Amino acid sequence: MIVAPTSELTTFERACRRQPTEHTPIWLMRQAGRALPEFREVRKHHSLLEIIAQPELCAEVTLQPVRRLGVDAAIIVSDIIAPLVNIGMEIDLKEGVGPVVAHPLRTHDDLKALRPLEPETDMRAMQETLRMVRRELAGKDVALIGFVGAPFTLAGYLVEGRPSRDFITTKRMMLETPDLWDALMARLTEIALTYAQGQIAAGAQAIQVFDSWVGALSPRDYARHVQPHMGRLFDGLSAPDGKPQTPRIHFGVGTATLLELMAEAGGDVIGLDWRVPLDEGWARLGGSERVAIQGNLDPVALTANWEALREEADDVLRRAASRPGHIFNLGHGVLPTTPVENLERLVAYVHEATPTPAPPPLGEGL
Repeated sequence: MIVAPTSELTTFERACRRQPTEHTPIWLMRQAGRALPEFREVRKHHSLLEIIAQPELCAEVTLQPVRRLGVDAAIIVSDIIAPLVNIGMEIDLKEGVGPVVAHPLRTHDDLKALRPLEPETDMRAMQETLRMVRRELAGKDVALIGFVGAPFTLAGYLVEGRPSRDFITTKRMMLETPDLWDALMARLTEIALTYAQGQIAAGAQAIQVFDSWVGALSPRDYARHVQPHMGRLFDGLSAPDGKPQTPRIHFGVGTATLLELMAEAGGDVIGLDWRVPLDEGWARLGGSERVAIQGNLDPVALTANWEALREEADDVLRRAASRPGHIFNLGHGVLPTTPVENLERLVAYVHEATPTPAPPPLGEGL
């Protein structure tokens, strides 16, 4: 149960706590980068890992979408593999490919590379960036979100050695050597937990857990091989009795068959991708009395003309029906081809849109 007081909370934080808000808060995954010309200019001179290592520069690009778009939350600019790089793993972020691991982890001996994360040394730049952004946002109705990669998604990169569509080697390890798999997941869970706790200590007002590729799993495999570790992660991010809870956002892609299991694992806010109608997904999770919802515009809609984009945004807002606990977002990240003016217009429109009527019951006109 979220017990934080309502005073001095941003609109975004109130929505995370399923409290009424004056407008629907909105932020966009991958809002800091890709489509913004000012970010592209920075990337001409610096790699993403170089940006992450320089607090002043990282703080600047984190704040770019707040200044240009007027979103209700900033999310720290980083990558889910950052804590693994910080503990000494050889991982290269190849342009157009993604994380490429020099030495994939496939044996018990390989797990020695996953040493514990030490916040005082391994997170120094990240924590300084968070403090700088919080100072810049002081007095503004804008929250700061930190994030971590979920153990399964991190494991997928580490075992495969690079992004994969089918995760064949990863799944085979999970099925054939469950002891090795559990040892790998346990270490990644501890690293993710320490990294998230370190961000909260430095000023993050919410933590999003990205399980970008968990949709590759069946419900049975998720329940047996992933859910226990996710439960440990979210339990570790729970506040002690009587203290305010930092909202925990649980997001995955292609997870229509996993939503209930993900909610059981944990999270105060469940992020939906565009493959599930927002009202249907929310109902499956118990409605606004049980959980807040984030989502779930198809990112491709942002590349369309304004009339088509507005129609898609209206559908999301209609399904949310102004119920407390809705945070408008995309079903995944902003695409590089997205016109900046569409980002600007969408944020303004969501802020100004008149609450729309509730949708008809499922099966009656959807």
